[in-house]
Amino acid sequence: MTRTVAATRNVTGIPTGRLGVWWVLASETVIFGGLLGAYIMHRVGHPEWGDQAVHTNVWAGGFNTLVLLSSSLSAVLAHQAAERGNGARAAILLRLTAAGGATFLLVKAFEWTAEIGSGFTIGSNLFWSFYYTAAGLHGLHVLAGMVIMLFVAATAARNVELHRVENVGIYWHFVDIVWIFLFPLLYIAK
Repeated sequence: MTRTVAATRNVTGIPTGRLGVWWVLASETVIFGGLLGAYIMHRVGHPEWGDQAVHTNVWAGGFNTLVLLSSSLSAVLAHQAAERGNGARAAILLRLTAAGGATFLLVKAFEWTAEIGSGFTIGSNLFWSFYYTAAGLHGLHVLAGMVIMLFVAATAARNVELHRVENVGIYWHFVDIVWIFLFPLLYIAK
């Protein structure tokens, strides 16, 4: 497994790439934490939001939860393959993980098309503003993760920079954890 100097040299003993990913996730936690905290505060003060939440598609949200959790499993398996020096297998598993992300976004597109077609837009009321903002921001993170994952898969297929497989996996798990909070708050809590 080939590593660059920047990937192994640091004061903390933690590889630089992994440390960088954790710093990015710390800042993302602040962003999503603020958004979800504001949503919860408003939700507590507006019980009528339950009447709006009834119009979200729980089945689509539940299916997307299953898709993301399954894609996390393939990310873990990709990391295991990379640790064993099997870049080709890691690349296949990363592409499978990215396919899970694509499935998530496709389901989200159908879901939003139906909701917008029913008149539930970002401007309908504050609930839908939070819904589209939180789910949209999460969707952008899914898309970014897919792009990065496909880039890492391309290098992993050549058995190069295999340490990146772990880094992109850490990011993907964060995306899943955010959805684990969004799903019950936006879909289930009626």
